[in-house]
Amino acid sequence: MISVIIPTFNEEENIAQCLVSLSHQTVPRSSYEIIVVDGGSKDATREIAQKYADTVFIQTSKKVGGARNDGIMVAKGEIVATTDADCILPPGWIATIERDFKEKNVVQLFGPVYPIEEGFRNKFSLFLANTFSRVGYYSSTFYYTLGCNTAFRRSSVIQAGLYRCIDAGDDLEIAMRMKDLGKVLFDGNLKVGFSMRRYQQFGTFKSLYEWIYIVGQGGESGKYSYTRKKYK
Repeated sequence: MISVIIPTFNEEENIAQCLVSLSHQTVPRSSYEIIVVDGGSKDATREIAQKYADTVFIQTSKKVGGARNDGIMVAKGEIVATTDADCILPPGWIATIERDFKEKNVVQLFGPVYPIEEGFRNKFSLFLANTFSRVGYYSSTFYYTLGCNTAFRRSSVIQAGLYRCIDAGDDLEIAMRMKDLGKVLFDGNLKVGFSMRRYQQFGTFKSLYEWIYIVGQGGESGKYSYTRKKYK
């Protein structure tokens, strides 16, 4: 079984389309479980999630990394995958994860993203991000992994110490520990529809600056609040 973990916080406008896409995969629904870990939403996020997910509960650990950790610890699957509440998962997403983990030495898997919203700027921004990810991987210098499109061998990620509970960069930092336990694999076919709403509302350069600033501070900063902004 594969366990898919989705952290949420006030996502009533987006969570349904994410979970519907997850419910229509090319593999049998019985071969994977959906776990929604909520950060104490004040809207109908949990009520909507309960219509589709196998498990919905409120997180006890801090921040997005903590929500993912809480999900990993209750997961039944040997493989755990993470995505975001505003993402759309193509029908073959879970099948691709199943196939790639047949390679026994793979401990982490990640792939590229494409914009859900239309527009050249959105496509170009993610083209640059995906290029950056490929350069890091194929040069073996760094792993630009994203929490919206990654999967782990559960026993290995627990052995590595799980995600750090920080404001930003937790999904990149973990790959540096995972590579010491086995192969971190990039698969260009493991694609996820990524929402550009943060960048459209707050500006691409401003959002990237805040993210880089927080990561440069070790993942935590009192200056910016990157993970829990209110969207229009």
